[in-house]
Amino acid sequence: MTDRLRDTVEAAFAAGDDSWKDAGVRAAVREAIDLLDRGEQRIAEKLDGEWRVNTWLKEAILLLFRQAEMETIEVGPFEYRDKIPLKRGWERAGVRVVPPATARWGAHIESGAILMPSYVNIGAYVGGGSMVDTWATVGSCAQIGRDVHLAGGVGIGGVLEPPGARPVIVEDGAFIGSRCIVVEGTIVESEAVLGANTVITASTPIIDVSGSEPVEHRGRVPARAVVVPGTRPKQFPGGTVQLSAAIIIGHRKESTDRKVSLNDALREFDVQV
Repeated sequence: MTDRLRDTVEAAFAAGDDSWKDAGVRAAVREAIDLLDRGEQRIAEKLDGEWRVNTWLKEAILLLFRQAEMETIEVGPFEYRDKIPLKRGWERAGVRVVPPATARWGAHIESGAILMPSYVNIGAYVGGGSMVDTWATVGSCAQIGRDVHLAGGVGIGGVLEPPGARPVIVEDGAFIGSRCIVVEGTIVESEAVLGANTVITASTPIIDVSGSEPVEHRGRVPARAVVVPGTRPKQFPGGTVQLSAAIIIGHRKESTDRKVSLNDALREFDVQV
């Protein structure tokens, strides 16, 4: 079935005409979004140690936005007006959802996750045991692993176009501190810690200063790294200015479990959360 859906979606998207209006294409798109919603398919998956983007599923979301029409959505005392319905069936899904948390159809929230008043966009995935804390946002297609904590006000960026672009990925056991921003396809590897207000884009230098010589990364926070916001100087014609950087000041210990090592990291490195 998946091969049939993929072929239909890819052909309609590549055509660039009105083929998205065809009843068969409409049905295929909605089946694809249902697969995302149930967690049976993911926008990105890790294969042989590397993250691979399932481009056709992002194409299905883009086709859905062409097909869907605006409608009024009423949820208790709340009223919304949008093209995409909200997720329902939280008790059956085993997810705790605190009002007025919102997740769109086409996002998958795994059993055991907790949504404080927050927002999860279409195509996103949130693993079991993870908490999306108050006013945190999980952008379109972002992939959040299991036992992740997105602290208050965290902004996880979304991406739909181009369809082949990698979404933001936060792997299992990571801790993203208050008001952090992670965008542009950045990968935060397993059990890494980002201190409060850390901003990471595709071009942000992530500088490991925990060894005898600095080591620079871009677009990827190494596993178990403990990161804080910082700056580094850059010379311009008008003078030297300090540009934003992310600084790796140490690494979580492998000898302890996630909860204990997180607490140790916060104490040992004086990381603000």
